[in-house]
Amino acid sequence: QSFKLLGFLDVKSVPCSRESVLYGSVGSLVVGLGHFLATSRVRRSCDFAVGGFICTMLGYWFYCRYNLAQQRIRQRMLREGMRNKILFEGSSLDPERKQTGNERSNS
Repeated sequence: QSFKLLGFLDVKSVPCSRESVLYGSVGSLVVGLGHFLATSRVRRSCDFAVGGFICTMLGYWFYCRYNLAQQRIRQRMLREGMRNKILFEGSSLDPERKQTGNERSNS
């Protein structure tokens, strides 16, 4: 089942959004409760909780998206390497193939 945050962000289909919202809510609880226990000021603690939610959510969002981008780059490089391996296997361009004396003199 789909859940839309702020009416437009579909948490289920956007990568990293679910985890960001969950970590943001935990961060909000920790920051707000910690500030309340330290100062006993309810309104200011709620302000800190909202700020903690936003900072934690955005922080984890960027961290997760950065890791996702790195993973996609590694997958693309691996896919191209596998394609090149299949393409060049057995040919004179195969880096793993040992060249004989005749092939070296012809090159």
